[in-house]
Amino acid sequence: MKNVFFDMLLLMVMGFAGPNVVRAEEVTVTITTDSYTECPENLRHTMERNLSALLSEINAADAEKRALNVAGMAINDFAKGTIAQLWDNIHFYCDDIEVVDRLWPLSKGYMLRQIPLIIDPQGETFGSGTYQECTVEFDQRGQITDFRFVFDTQLSESMERCGAVVQLERKMEILKWCDRFRTAYCTKDIKFLEQIFSDDALIITGNVVTSKTPEGGMTQKVKYTQQNKQQYLNNLRRAFARNKFIDVKFSEIGENGEEGGCGTVTRSANPKLGEVYGVRLRQEWHSSNYSDVGYVFLLWDFQDPDKPVIHVRTWQPEYVGGKKMDEDDLFSLDTFEEDLLRIRNDK
Repeated sequence: MKNVFFDMLLLMVMGFAGPNVVRAEEVTVTITTDSYTECPENLRHTMERNLSALLSEINAADAEKRALNVAGMAINDFAKGTIAQLWDNIHFYCDDIEVVDRLWPLSKGYMLRQIPLIIDPQGETFGSGTYQECTVEFDQRGQITDFRFVFDTQLSESMERCGAVVQLERKMEILKWCDRFRTAYCTKDIKFLEQIFSDDALIITGNVVTSKTPEGGMTQKVKYTQQNKQQYLNNLRRAFARNKFIDVKFSEIGENGEEGGCGTVTRSANPKLGEVYGVRLRQEWHSSNYSDVGYVFLLWDFQDPDKPVIHVRTWQPEYVGGKKMDEDDLFSLDTFEEDLLRIRNDK
């Protein structure tokens, strides 16, 4: 009997006594604001409670190795779907029992950008590491409307001093969609990718090719291949099928971008193109059987701000011949403006 009692006591201490026991520490959330963000105190407390409930349930589900149960929580269907897709591919939890984050304004709500998570690889090595941050969005009633993985921590710090090229609120919207784009790879959401690429999207991929010089040495150069939307998506479907996980991470580059520079998001100066933006990012791709690091350029069209599309996606390697790609050789908005004008004139 003593041994049985001791075993039960040990289980209770470890948090496994009974089928419905959650982690000992639930997550509390504190949201801070500043002069830029106006938010009623009661709404801020509502968002804190809603996110606390979600993070605490995530911790409990991870500890108990079960499905998430978000029934009855203040979360809309879109956010529920994204969370479910993430959970189907990888499990994660919040290692901080007290989360403090700054609130950012959006045109139709609010956003937190730096919620710390730990990826639970469940016995396998995952991507580029287990630390991950996520973004959570709320509507004007405090309901959670989105939950997605996010860029690195330098991004938020650089936003406030980057209003000259693209105004802060518009930049936040653009980077929100870049977050969603990136998360779609992690969740293998081919349906989202079908919607986000325009029908005439151009996909350009650079590959490093090694060849011999006349002197007998070796040289490297980049060879570019083009795909249309359907070719690219078909290749993605095959990549999703053969990889247990895909971990994609973006960070800003551009003018001093690796230190949080402002050259990453640029708007077309041509009034005929309207709400067209170029976004250049450093991408780390890690999957079950392949990894690479390179530069991704996305040409976004925000003619419909609720349904933006990508007209161009390019990838270039970070290093060629042992040297970083030269800034002048990297794709930018200027590279594709004339092509986009020609496509619009032909329609």
